[in-house]
Amino acid sequence: MSKKPEKNNKLKNSASEKNEQQYSLNDDRRVKVLSPGALVAKRFFRNRMAMVGLIILIAMFAFSFIGGLISPYSEAQLFYRTDILEKEYASAIVNTEFRYLTADGQEFPSVVQAKMILAVNQNLPECEYDGITYTVTKEGEDLYSVSLADGTLIGIGYKDIFNSNTSDKLPFGLVFEALKAYTNELDTFIYEDVEYSIDIDGTVANAEGELGYISRYFVQALMPDVFLSREFKEDLYETLENGSDEFKFTDADGVEYDYTLYYNAASKKYTIKQGTESRVYDTYASPSSKHWLGTDRNGMDMLTRLMYGGRVSLLIGFIVEFIATFIGVILGGISGYFGGWVDNLIMRIVDIFYCIPSMPIIIILGAAMDAMSVDPKLRMIYLMLILGFLGWPGLARMVRGQILSLREQEFMTATEACGVRVSRRIYKHLIPNVIPQLIVSCTMGLGSTIITESTLSFLGLGVRFPFASWGNIINDVKDTFVLMNYWFIWIPAGALLLITVLAFNIVGDGLRDAFDPKMKR
Repeated sequence: MSKKPEKNNKLKNSASEKNEQQYSLNDDRRVKVLSPGALVAKRFFRNRMAMVGLIILIAMFAFSFIGGLISPYSEAQLFYRTDILEKEYASAIVNTEFRYLTADGQEFPSVVQAKMILAVNQNLPECEYDGITYTVTKEGEDLYSVSLADGTLIGIGYKDIFNSNTSDKLPFGLVFEALKAYTNELDTFIYEDVEYSIDIDGTVANAEGELGYISRYFVQALMPDVFLSREFKEDLYETLENGSDEFKFTDADGVEYDYTLYYNAASKKYTIKQGTESRVYDTYASPSSKHWLGTDRNGMDMLTRLMYGGRVSLLIGFIVEFIATFIGVILGGISGYFGGWVDNLIMRIVDIFYCIPSMPIIIILGAAMDAMSVDPKLRMIYLMLILGFLGWPGLARMVRGQILSLREQEFMTATEACGVRVSRRIYKHLIPNVIPQLIVSCTMGLGSTIITESTLSFLGLGVRFPFASWGNIINDVKDTFVLMNYWFIWIPAGALLLITVLAFNIVGDGLRDAFDPKMKR
């Protein structure tokens, strides 16, 4: 009987030894205690929504920083296309009003011209102006001559136009005799002992060749050094008679141009525009295999601009938050630790910054930089400094509040007892305990900073050409035509901006929940 208790005791001892060996500190199968950082990371990675936001941010960084490196185009590379540009070349009108021509060495005042029209309308043989009587003679259909009492011819009024084949001015007497013969349907006329012929089409010629032709169309080149040939005018007349608005004409150099006619009902005039091939910016080109998201108003590849624009927007966001955090942590740490008059002074400075109207100041500074023509790269640096300098008060107040609660705890009493200097107490013991809140605040503030930068760039006060940002890319939608017709200009940039800011906010929420799980309750 005595052997059984001994046997049982041995079994118990062996089991206890086995348990002690299984749960010893050197056993790898023991339960491990995670560090605070690993515990926060584990909570964060378990948050599916936060992981989605993190994946989106990684994709945005890859798109902006790696995409720009592998893109076959540079940020400011321009693309061109050959296009037909129309410019005003000439004008044409079917003449229904009297025109006037003054005889060589005579005066034909505009008042006398008006008096002539009154006499014609009233079928009067003469008119009077300034005590002088003028004789009005009908020379043909819609052709009248005006002479002095002694028979001196001073001018004519006509509706048919004598178009010369050369740019030289024709003598008054030749034009008058040609118009008189044409309106009276004569085949020939004589001027200075030279016989001229005139056919049914109004062509005037002599033994040396054609001089010109007569018609009711008045065609005039807009440039004084351009001479319109008869062939050009005849093609134009044929186009007008056919009721068409386009024709082609090959000039003396063998170059063929396209011409388009535009009719103005108010003036009853045709404007002739010449189409010429020109190398122009490939603006607002639709998405294609060469440009996946088309081109912008400057003829630049939109996808490449989006990549570089993301790089600028993200860099500005991070640098601005760094500047604001740096200033806010220093002033908030000093204010929270020392308290008293130091705290009052710094908090009053914070209150002053809160009262500063940031947007009007930024608008004024932007206008000043425009007036001084500040370099776009330097302007971007100024923008980051201004936004960072105006964005620190909120962080300073948050750091101050955290330090006020931490400085009364036991570990701070221990640092004082150990003789740790003040700067080390603040930046080695207090600030590290504020870092979780700083990370969350900065992460969520990044989205707000990117939105601010984009807003300023949209208003033309932020990043300037040739640099791209998502804000100044969307700037094109200020044109309603672009908004309605070129979706590929503004929708991708707006979508990237929306997704990135949303991802920063989701990651910030995930970090807040990971650092303080009680926030979920």
